[in-house]
Amino acid sequence: MIHKEDIDKIFEAARVEEVVADYVTLKKRGVNLIGLCPFHDEKTPSFYVSPAKGIYKCFGCGKGGHAVNFLMEKEQMTYPEALRHLAKKYNIEIVEEEQTPEQVQSNNDRESLFVVSAFAQKNFTENLYSTDEGKSIGLGYFKERGFREDIIQKFQLGYCINNRTAFTDNALANGYKFEYLVKSGLTIEYKNEQETIAEDTEVENVKTERKYLDRFWGRVMFPIHNISGRVIAFGGRTLRTDKKTAKYINSPEMEIYHKSDVLYGIFYAKKEIIHQDNCFLVEGYTDVISMHQAGIENVVASSGTSLTVGQIKLIRRFSNNITILYDGDSAGIKASFRGIDLILEEGMNVKVLLFPDGEDPDSYSKRVSTDELKTFIKENSKDFISFKTNLLMGEVQNDPIKKAQLIKEIVESIALIPEAIYRSVYIKECSRIMDVEETILLSELNKIRSKKFNDKRNQPSQENISPNNADVEDFPVVEKKDHGIADAEHQERDIIRLLINYGNKIVQVDSEDVDEDGKPIPIDISVAELIIHELQHDNIILENVLYHTVLNEFIQQIEINNVPDYNYFTNHENTAVCSLTVDLISSPYTLSDWEKHSIFITKEEDIIKQSLNNAVYALKSRRLEMMINDIQKQLKENPTEEEMMILMQTQFQLLQAKKEFNKLLGRIIVK
Repeated sequence: MIHKEDIDKIFEAARVEEVVADYVTLKKRGVNLIGLCPFHDEKTPSFYVSPAKGIYKCFGCGKGGHAVNFLMEKEQMTYPEALRHLAKKYNIEIVEEEQTPEQVQSNNDRESLFVVSAFAQKNFTENLYSTDEGKSIGLGYFKERGFREDIIQKFQLGYCINNRTAFTDNALANGYKFEYLVKSGLTIEYKNEQETIAEDTEVENVKTERKYLDRFWGRVMFPIHNISGRVIAFGGRTLRTDKKTAKYINSPEMEIYHKSDVLYGIFYAKKEIIHQDNCFLVEGYTDVISMHQAGIENVVASSGTSLTVGQIKLIRRFSNNITILYDGDSAGIKASFRGIDLILEEGMNVKVLLFPDGEDPDSYSKRVSTDELKTFIKENSKDFISFKTNLLMGEVQNDPIKKAQLIKEIVESIALIPEAIYRSVYIKECSRIMDVEETILLSELNKIRSKKFNDKRNQPSQENISPNNADVEDFPVVEKKDHGIADAEHQERDIIRLLINYGNKIVQVDSEDVDEDGKPIPIDISVAELIIHELQHDNIILENVLYHTVLNEFIQQIEINNVPDYNYFTNHENTAVCSLTVDLISSPYTLSDWEKHSIFITKEEDIIKQSLNNAVYALKSRRLEMMINDIQKQLKENPTEEEMMILMQTQFQLLQAKKEFNKLLGRIIVK
């Protein structure tokens, strides 16, 4: 772990314009620099760098951050890797925390597993070209599948000799430790000749005096790489026709390989996923390889396993869009609906493509040209509602009960989507396709989400989650109450904008104490303290989870007598907080020097007290509107006479309060 003092040195030394200039040609524009965005295609520059603020921001694709974020985004580095890169660039000597003997051993074990896996890949690949068996069987199989030589070499495909101990014997002869061969899963160890070897059914009940055998003997090999390109595991396909033999076997779970967090082909696909802003998800190794050979590289595979949240989050690092490519097996597709729901729940956009009967991405990509394949995908990809209804409507036919069940299933999927706008759009689409009133669908959706929220509320509290150690998407989702009118998103954002831009600025307010003339004694207070006081005085909690996180951070820092400025948040470990900060302090426009023409512009920082008062009043006014709307709904639900009197009295008080706030905001109410 890099010491905090060294991290601070790196942030102080790193010039965002110098780091970005290694990738982008920048030109001066006012106090900023501008260039073509390195994260998306554009002809007109919309990528700005602010040396004064130490940030970059693209007003085209929305990406933004500081020098460390830039390297993480551009080079797919981890946070520590980006820090080390900058330390080297600026000749900063970093001291990493001394590790315990257990940590040293753990790191050594991990590295040993990487080394053994790299050796295995080279051995299997060499077998294809340097052994008669590898050439005739292994290479022959890949050629028969139609794979070109360059594709075979790109994916480092190989062959494990059809001898039960050939690989292990070779590895031991080359000095690799038996312990790590077993830990990597490449070698299976057993203690006596009667032991059943459960990992591979084809060698069950083998009776031999050998204490070990190769897991993948006699199989063609597909190395599995992590996101940085290191081999972490293998998939092996048998070429034997014995029905008792498993067609594919994979490396077991180990320290460097957790299959639920790994996607086959992600290393080769990540740049194109970013470029295309879409990820094609297929089922198997050969599907990925064939698509690459056809010229489509933004494709990965779940390797035959059910799609997991870890795999979805891995894709989300590069794009928010997934297109699932299925073969014509409808039974398998129905079983995978859970995967679509997981994608929706993670807030991602999902489309689905069904290949013709008897075809899969592997076979179809070889049968048509690249242009035909791209056209087919573009024209046949459907949103999940259209796909699911088209697939299941044949089973529904004229049965109203089955149709109702199908509609309910689709609404349950829509209810998983975190963004209200997207939910609304999908509800409209479902209403159109299924010929059901939108209000009925909305009622069902609200019922489902209300139940989900109550279930979450009854679960153990997660208040101990630190916002510094988790992205905001990992926080429990706060269900917003349906007030029937627009929420306070805009007003809450304006509060956070003022906090981040001017939180540490000092303003003067009147205290409750008076001087000898009876006039209030003015006191100095930071903008952040004033805003927090105003919100806490009326028990206002921000509904947006990210805004709530930033506000809490201010409260925690003020408690230790520190009022943070925007630099604190642009360098924040929480990437969501960092990204929000960059958005709120960035602008593609700068004011010209009008003063030299005797034209004086009022700037927000000059009237900050007025701005923050207006922001707080606007938030309180919107909250009052929402409360009034809730009461009006309750009045329509036939309350008792006593309840009605209480509601009407409360409504009158709220309307009076709202009227006062509107006066303060200079609003004219026409009734």
